[in-house]
Amino acid sequence: MSELGSPSRVVFGQADRASDRITQANVDCPVPNPQVSNSPKIDLPPAAPVQAPPKLVTFDWGGVILRHCRSWAEACQHVGISVREGMDDPELQALRRKINQEFQCGRMSEADFFPAISRATLDLYSPDEVRTIHCGWLLREYHGVADVIESLNNRRGVETALLSNTNAAHWRRHLSTGFKPADFPTIGLIKHKHASHLLGHAKPGVEIYRAFEKSVGMSGSDILFFDDLPENILIARELGWRAELIDHTRETKPQLLDKLALVGL
Repeated sequence: MSELGSPSRVVFGQADRASDRITQANVDCPVPNPQVSNSPKIDLPPAAPVQAPPKLVTFDWGGVILRHCRSWAEACQHVGISVREGMDDPELQALRRKINQEFQCGRMSEADFFPAISRATLDLYSPDEVRTIHCGWLLREYHGVADVIESLNNRRGVETALLSNTNAAHWRRHLSTGFKPADFPTIGLIKHKHASHLLGHAKPGVEIYRAFEKSVGMSGSDILFFDDLPENILIARELGWRAELIDHTRETKPQLLDKLALVGL
């Protein structure tokens, strides 16, 4: 987990013989024997897919829809603030992770968060500098993911959702305010939007997945989930979700389209 970070595949077997192409659903049906001329002709129903397409396609925000910094040093460089000696102290890093966890679970206000992180740097960075770095943590949206979401929204029988570890300060940036457009508007296209600071839990804790299931009214293989962290994918799969790992270092639209095609979307 970053200090300020926000936000099975089914493999179809190929039979070696033509007779092996009969689906399990049809195993008990009498099959015509081509060597017996008086065998009755039976029209077998079409083979059923191993799994129906998912009903809910769920995206993580950071690393799937939105690029963000992966380290304090990267965020400092992005906003033009120097990286100062002492930030790599293990105890201070652990303290900052704990503070961030409280913030992204909605248990700490912004007014308390920035001074708390400042103190956890031994005042190497002021609260205002921490706020600037935190704002600069979010970079840009991946190209074309909005098109993927819109395409899914236009399909019958499937809905879109978001499940993200984020916080109140970052969350506001997908919203337009007055005459100012949203900085990162894509998740506004998503029907079911759920975030750690609103649910009170964070990935990879099982509690946030269960809270999400309760809210959307779906579970198990009805859900297809995209995330860029292996630990989040692991828990989702243990709960029976169809979960796919996304490589955040590459553009994500081609990855999403490939994985959606594999499940019939």
